[in-house]
Amino acid sequence: MSGRTNHFVLLGAIFACAAALLCGSAIGATAADPDSTGSVSAGNFPLASDVRLAGDDKQTRFIVDLDQKFPVRAFTLADPYRVVLDLPQINFRLPAGAGATGRGLVKAFRYGLVMPGGSRIVLDLTGPAKIAKSYVLDAANGQPPRLVVELESVDSETFTQSLAAESRPKLRPAVGVVEASVVLPVPPTDAAEADPRPVVVIDPGHGGIDNGTQAAGNGIVEKNLVLDFALALRERIRAAGKYRVVMTRTDDTFIPLAERVNIARANAASLFVSIHADSLPRSEGDAQGATIYTLSDRASDAEAERLAEAENKADAIGGVNLTEEPTDVADILIDLAQRETRTFSNRFARQLMGEMKTATRLHKHPLKSAGFKVLKAPDVPSVLLELGYVSNKGDLKHLISDSWRAKTVASVAKAIDSFLAKRVVAAGGRN
Repeated sequence: MSGRTNHFVLLGAIFACAAALLCGSAIGATAADPDSTGSVSAGNFPLASDVRLAGDDKQTRFIVDLDQKFPVRAFTLADPYRVVLDLPQINFRLPAGAGATGRGLVKAFRYGLVMPGGSRIVLDLTGPAKIAKSYVLDAANGQPPRLVVELESVDSETFTQSLAAESRPKLRPAVGVVEASVVLPVPPTDAAEADPRPVVVIDPGHGGIDNGTQAAGNGIVEKNLVLDFALALRERIRAAGKYRVVMTRTDDTFIPLAERVNIARANAASLFVSIHADSLPRSEGDAQGATIYTLSDRASDAEAERLAEAENKADAIGGVNLTEEPTDVADILIDLAQRETRTFSNRFARQLMGEMKTATRLHKHPLKSAGFKVLKAPDVPSVLLELGYVSNKGDLKHLISDSWRAKTVASVAKAIDSFLAKRVVAAGGRN
């Protein structure tokens, strides 16, 4: 296998051609600090203690009780229709189940951290609506400060006209986002040059405002399950001392999909492992066991296609506008660069399956593929691991078990070690 340097030279030539053809430009990504916990202390942040909706399908009011005033920025998004409220970081202590159902123009809503220092509320609308008013009231007459958003129903043409450029989201996460259609190769960071060990990027899915799937009736959410697993995997790999580990998130923070990929590329990662836990609606029956997904242009089956579509909506769930896809010309060039990477991704997926089958239950078809956006780094072997189904009682029992987690983490760590050890030898000791 050629060395890492030659790989970057090849990729640079390929993507330079793509950039020239598309007249694209790129914004460099900033690597996440691999030694930082990334956590944000609860501190003395403002508190949201209650929420309610009033009105009908013509006019609806959204109200949140607070303990202090703060600035709020409100804007609308389409496809699907949403209202996004950007806030300073706050502590949400809302009643259990808040947001699961709606009223009037609001179908449902969700809330959570989107970056250190910033929180967000996203209202899913039943149809096009405009923000008539948004404001925060002072405490008065025994009532606490209140965030109020007044919505009015409009037709789709009026809604579209209201989507002015200044109304688009200005999310500025903790690490950089590449906004161009063509992404040029990212050189290794200073941390990578100071520490020559191969880099493993572990990506706990979802986070912050994006809960992922949820177990029925008990409040257990995917974002917490996969974070616990990912942190345990990080410690297992670190303890061996052979590889450097970078996490895309280490706390309950929302990270856009493209940014997860950029973290891997900015750190010249040798492997990217995205951790998730699936769920099936009752109408679609029951499924169980872990599944390992790799990237492909065409889904291996209907279930893989469904899951990819759901996971690729993470940015919309977080209230972020989805970037445009590259043109056909760029797709062809990117595919040339991805061929070797996909070969290694498939090789690791098979190795991971072999190790995991000794530690946990696998899906009846454990190796699948689909067009997951988070797996699209052209120069980083990548897999998405679904640990199991939170909708299956047996899988859920495993997912919350410390002993199961320890055993399964050990099998994943062993697969990573076996895969990277062979790559290092093949590269003559170079990552």
